[in-house]
Amino acid sequence: MSKINIQGINWDAKSSFQKGTAKAPNLIRKALYSDSMNLCTEFGTSIEHDNITDKGDFIINEYFDIETITRKNIESGSKLLTLGGDHSVTFPIIKAFNEHYPKLDILHIDAHADLYHDYEGDPYSHACPFARIMENGFAVKLVQVGVRTLNPHQASQAEKFNVEIHEMRNLDLNTIPKFTNPLYISLDMDGFDPAYAPGVSHHEPGGLTSRQVLDLIHGIDTEVVGADIVEYNPDRDFQDMTAYLAAKMMKELLGKLMGS
Repeated sequence: MSKINIQGINWDAKSSFQKGTAKAPNLIRKALYSDSMNLCTEFGTSIEHDNITDKGDFIINEYFDIETITRKNIESGSKLLTLGGDHSVTFPIIKAFNEHYPKLDILHIDAHADLYHDYEGDPYSHACPFARIMENGFAVKLVQVGVRTLNPHQASQAEKFNVEIHEMRNLDLNTIPKFTNPLYISLDMDGFDPAYAPGVSHHEPGGLTSRQVLDLIHGIDTEVVGADIVEYNPDRDFQDMTAYLAAKMMKELLGKLMGS
């Protein structure tokens, strides 16, 4: 089994609407290790394992510090789970991954395509990471699931970069393709319907159920080398519902990184 590192990225400077996601990593861990949860995945695999190391949280001063931190945490060939933070963290993370995985597939679960060329004048906004990833050739295949806010500009960007989008309005999880390259999973908590995840900055009704996302992750049959959980905003949460959902997803993603 590969080494797996966990990093928390305390960063929300690229959020376009509401700040707060920088507070998320420690609160996700708090939920995971609370007395109301155990540390076994649904397949009975414990994430209490010597090969899993939590590197702690990193306070970010400059955006591309995220790339430097990520590079250090994967330099020994370790897999990596990142707790964000807003979704802008994914671009510098993937930039670091590209040095180890020049052929990488990405599964992106989100209400938004995050393909803007720039947003409010910022090309590194949390609304833009996948445009930056694709224009730099950092992913061979990008598959997006749960999108329900596609506008003409982002549809054009998706066509330009050959992005495969599975929108909520006609979603059939059975049509999600098989991945052939090492896979990175980027999970935006607003991909869930707000009924399951109220603690996000952008409430977008009509989203995924927690079961749908679990089934999607469990059904992956290629090697997962990295993942992130982003856009949990504790300032918007209700009775820690979203923290516990993020903790559940953290556990199941660690299980997938372990190969189970």
